[in-house]
Amino acid sequence: MAQFVDWDLAAATAGALSKSGPSVSYEDAMAVVSELRDLTDEAAGHVAAYTGLTSQVEVPPVRVVDRKDWAAVNIEGLKQVIIPLVTRLSGDKQPGGLADAIGSRVTGVQAGTILAYLSGRVLGQYEVFSSNPGQLLLNAPNIVEVERKLGADSRDFRLWVCLHEVTHRTQFTAVPWMRGYFLGEVQAFVDASQSTEHILERLRRGVATLSDALRDPDSRSSVLDIVQTPGQKAVLDRLTALMTLLEGHAEFVMDGVGPEVIPSVESIRSKFNRRRESGNPLEKAMRRLLGIEVKMRQYAEGRKFVHGVVERVGMPGFNKIFDSPLTLPRLDELGDPDAWVARVHGPQPAIGG
Repeated sequence: MAQFVDWDLAAATAGALSKSGPSVSYEDAMAVVSELRDLTDEAAGHVAAYTGLTSQVEVPPVRVVDRKDWAAVNIEGLKQVIIPLVTRLSGDKQPGGLADAIGSRVTGVQAGTILAYLSGRVLGQYEVFSSNPGQLLLNAPNIVEVERKLGADSRDFRLWVCLHEVTHRTQFTAVPWMRGYFLGEVQAFVDASQSTEHILERLRRGVATLSDALRDPDSRSSVLDIVQTPGQKAVLDRLTALMTLLEGHAEFVMDGVGPEVIPSVESIRSKFNRRRESGNPLEKAMRRLLGIEVKMRQYAEGRKFVHGVVERVGMPGFNKIFDSPLTLPRLDELGDPDAWVARVHGPQPAIGG
């Protein structure tokens, strides 16, 4: 099958459009990289002690990247998702006039443009698509830029970020089935695609979604809205529940560990939350379109769920959530910790009773 996305052009576009990082000397840049590596190791100890979870596989060392490298790693990951999806949509046939008209170079530029935008925002990521068991990425230019904008103590902020991202690494390396389950759900999403749906119609819906997001400040449309089919809805519900859990768990852990090891954590959290909520109208529209607004809601909703469960059954009781895919919370349980506790642990005595 011919290529639908010019991945080399996507990488080149992302590199060309990525904003330049903050001004630092070579010596300072090397010091940032060294400290992030050390703080990753420190964070791993804190996370293991707080959660009771330890990695069951050999963990690759953290990779400290710049914006261009971050985009390149994610392009490799995107290939693992998009190529099977396009193959299914096309029936593994050679592209015709429509595909030629759209052009792999056009889609390459589009993909690169989106990755350039994201490369200037992401502080860290546990990337699971392009390697097994995955790799922890820390985006050094963004971390330095944000800590400066917040006026935060650099070591405190860097450790705070590392706590969050190391928790994600722990989730995928301490729970043997997690990566396979996640990739299986992504594959199920691809398998639920409707090959009969015309690609041009999807593009038109994409333009309409962007237009809606730009016109309506309260729009909750995102890129997910233009790829869903009825069969994908159930899979997406499971993925949403999983990602909300993982993000909320990471937020809960960083806030639980933070006061013990980060003197300025309260100030950092307050300033960082305000930063998340800020942005000009175009910036907010882009967040909605790309699903970033959904991710931001997952932080709060997931943290509240994790807190509610730990409050009821303690951390060991919460960790039963990682026993198997069957013990993961369902989408409707995220707003009702009691429902999850009752299903997994059985009825609980009333608090204070």
